[in-house]
Amino acid sequence: MYAIVETGGKQYQVEEGRYVDIEKLEGNVESKVTFDNIVMIVNGKKSKVGQPYVSGASVEGKILKQDKAKKIIVFKQRPKKGYRKKQGHRQEFTRVMISKIRTSAKKSAKEESTEAAE
Repeated sequence: MYAIVETGGKQYQVEEGRYVDIEKLEGNVESKVTFDNIVMIVNGKKSKVGQPYVSGASVEGKILKQDKAKKIIVFKQRPKKGYRKKQGHRQEFTRVMISKIRTSAKKSAKEESTEAAE
């Protein structure tokens, strides 16, 4: 089961038990985060596409760390003019461990028993 989450002006594919690096979020390490803008949920062959978002769905996670990405170098130059400019940039990001993908649909007794067996 995975979901497509919209945050920070971008869309990310997330799965339970995996982490994702997203644009910087406010919050401390080990604090919980909830994403409500779910664009799509896929569970096996079933899928739910929102228009624009899936109603009643949410994704819960925990902030693992606040960090900066590797430095990129931006270099500008104009030929024959003596103009050179070198600049670096490190984008801030938040690493989030996805713990739960929730949907509004209620599970049948058969689905609950198979999850309990796992």
